Amino acid sequence: MRETMELIKKLRASGVPIPKHVENAMLKINIGDFTNHNPEGFFHDRPVVFLETPSGGIKTISAPHMIATLLDNLELEKGQHIVVYGAKGGYISALIAHIIGEEGKVTILDPSEEVINFISNNLRGYPTVECHVMTENPIVELPELNRVLVTGQILSLPVWLSDNIEDGGFAIAPIGTTNSQRLLKLERQGDDLFETDLGSVIFGPLNIEDTIVATPSPEEMAELVEQVVELMSEVGIIEQDDRSKLYDLVAELRQLPDDLPPPEELDDPSEHPMMQLIMEKGEWFVKLWPMIQSMMEPEIASYASSDNTDNTDENDSHSDFIP
Repeated sequence: MRETMELIKKLRASGVPIPKHVENAMLKINIGDFTNHNPEGFFHDRPVVFLETPSGGIKTISAPHMIATLLDNLELEKGQHIVVYGAKGGYISALIAHIIGEEGKVTILDPSEEVINFISNNLRGYPTVECHVMTENPIVELPELNRVLVTGQILSLPVWLSDNIEDGGFAIAPIGTTNSQRLLKLERQGDDLFETDLGSVIFGPLNIEDTIVATPSPEEMAELVEQVVELMSEVGIIEQDDRSKLYDLVAELRQLPDDLPPPEELDDPSEHPMMQLIMEKGEWFVKLWPMIQSMMEPEIASYASSDNTDNTDENDSHSDFIP
């Protein structure tokens, strides 16, 4: 609880709005219950990996500043029915369930059966939370919804969600392409949805299958790791010991032949020299993987105040990856 309280103080000092009911929920619910990975980075305002698949898919729980921003904009009240599209390890849904109380209901929808199976175990102690696999052809019949929260990048709000938002209710969703999204509030007024732009964001894919990317060569991986070190150093979220370990890894990666076949071409990708080298580095490297993944795309946004919504510069953005 002490770490969470310190985190909340730092977020408020940096301008992140955290209502009292969100603070109470964060103090009550342990982030460590929703991931098998080390959650230490969460207390430094970093995302936390909650699931990795054998095929290379990785899903994270958003950084605390983004979670607080989403929950603040949802305008949660007791007794509401909230749909969360994109599981995020179940942590955000647990916070929502705590806030809306025993008479409320949270329905989690996610395209991945693997993700749903994982979070269902995490949420056994939350009787007001339901988890369902959801594809483009929904199999869950939804009632009128007070709120919808989408936690991954989408091009537009699915009709099967928007049609079920009650009059006066709304959705919060990162709408746009992989590298250019706006966090939109989409409010139902009669037959229409009215947009309010809450700022620029960069969220990862909704579906864990879409997080699988081609494995870079040893030289490309070395360059990515270097970029992560520089980025983390700039914002002051890396310890000297971790920085030294990463630079050692960069040197070792550059000693590998650059013409090695990709790991996915081997019968056992774990036997690939680069993968063996990375696996030797253990937990401290795994926590950096979401950042490295995001840097495989053309650009990354960083967090800044959502008050500057008129400026679409990449320095005035929330990011699901980088605080």
